[in-house]
Amino acid sequence: MGDFTGLHPEYEIKDWRGRSYYVDFIWTLGGHRFVFEIMDYGSHGTDRTKYRLDLNRGLFLQAQECRVLTISLDEMKENPSFVLAMVQSVLAPYLAASQSGSGTVYRKFGKIERQLMRLAIRHGRTVYPPQAARELEIHKQTVVKYCRKLVDQGKFRAIPSGTSGKIYRYEYIGTMQSPDLL
Repeated sequence: MGDFTGLHPEYEIKDWRGRSYYVDFIWTLGGHRFVFEIMDYGSHGTDRTKYRLDLNRGLFLQAQECRVLTISLDEMKENPSFVLAMVQSVLAPYLAASQSGSGTVYRKFGKIERQLMRLAIRHGRTVYPPQAARELEIHKQTVVKYCRKLVDQGKFRAIPSGTSGKIYRYEYIGTMQSPDLL
């Protein structure tokens, strides 16, 4: 899958209370952070307080824009090929979007274009420029300009309305798991 650039074992993180704790692994790729927590039943499953704190840590990490992958130690021992396949499928879009070996993320689309594609997915694949302008806090004409650009690049389709044929909305025609969304 690549190399270990950006992978840090036993990485210290301050929690919401200001206390230090260590995640098993953290991997940074561009602006993305992936936390890998290896859980065994003995230290996490029998004590309800410890279990609750582990879940709270996971929520806290997600609030800090980390992608948390929790992996069973038993599954790693008994079925490592399953764990490897699942980790590869989670990381594949991010790895596909990165340049090989550099650790920096190459982006084919600009920030506004990516925001419009993600907005379209959240709204049933459809973008209405006035609504998008309000949500993204940019001018409506800027939204229209970028939507037209995405049409030219094959990510959006302009939807003509009624008999006038005016364009009031755009449809996202890309895939939901496209690395272009990152």
